[in-house]
Amino acid sequence: MDLKSASNDYQNLGYALLDKFIPPEVATGFLAKMKSDFARSQVDFESLKKESPLLHQAAVEIYGYHYAPMTTFLWGMTPAIQALTGCDLQPTYSYFRIYRKGDILRVHLDRPSCEHSVSLLLASSDSLPWAFDIGNDKVETPKSMADEDFADRPFTSLEMQAGDAVLYQGVHRHHGRIVPNPNRWSAHLFLHWVEKTGAYADAAFDGQRPPASVDF
Repeated sequence: MDLKSASNDYQNLGYALLDKFIPPEVATGFLAKMKSDFARSQVDFESLKKESPLLHQAAVEIYGYHYAPMTTFLWGMTPAIQALTGCDLQPTYSYFRIYRKGDILRVHLDRPSCEHSVSLLLASSDSLPWAFDIGNDKVETPKSMADEDFADRPFTSLEMQAGDAVLYQGVHRHHGRIVPNPNRWSAHLFLHWVEKTGAYADAAFDGQRPPASVDF
């Protein structure tokens, strides 16, 4: 990943492909540890499926407040994302999703907590590229939506492999995955931030701000 090029892309386009954002071995290791931790807790991944208007079928979803290492990962990545965006950021929330073969993600805009977002591919069963699609034009006034495609809106498709990520303006860029997933499964981690003094600053830490100080 060329940091300067990625930062320029983000400033000029509103999104940037971060190839090899983390080493594939780290991505796979994170996924394996998550699975083993839930197994030790006797939690079946299939029991974590949720319906969403953005999906054709229910998918496994896990949020950072369910699995602390996800929140640690989000907080730890904050300096790197600040450097790429050029903004003073605070984290909001993270979540994990498993997509299955044939799944799509309807085109949408994110909620205010997702002012600056990362979509990270941890692993896929068959290592087949599945594009992340993102609109070329900035949306000044976000609205709730879940469309099957981009209609007449121009967009770019970014192919990803394990360890790759897309940094994007979740609130202001239409995005989705409009071509069905070619893999038997793929596992993704989503990380979100807001600008510390920006329009969505109240969403920092997803409304659950940590204490200002701790004493022992």
